[in-house]
Amino acid sequence: MTPTHYAISSTFILGLSGLAFHRTHLLSALLCLEAMMLSLFLALSIWSLQLGSTSFSTAPMLLLAFSACEASAGLALLVATCRTHGTDRLKSLNLLQC
Repeated sequence: MTPTHYAISSTFILGLSGLAFHRTHLLSALLCLEAMMLSLFLALSIWSLQLGSTSFSTAPMLLLAFSACEASAGLALLVATCRTHGTDRLKSLNLLQC
């Protein structure tokens, strides 16, 4: 395993473990998801550069666009949650309540 592959894999696993173990605030969960998406973006970019084909060159840009849309939707949910519940703690949220 090359150092590049090791760095990308460890970044993804760190984001996944942060999402699994430290779910106290909604903002920390969103940051862990963003770290996972950025590691996937880097992996896909390096993979398309190693292939040398132009047919895979648009895939990292599409992933980055979807990641930006996911981040904006997550931040909108964070603002709406903070306005309605007064906090972003995940334990205080009740999804069954209107």
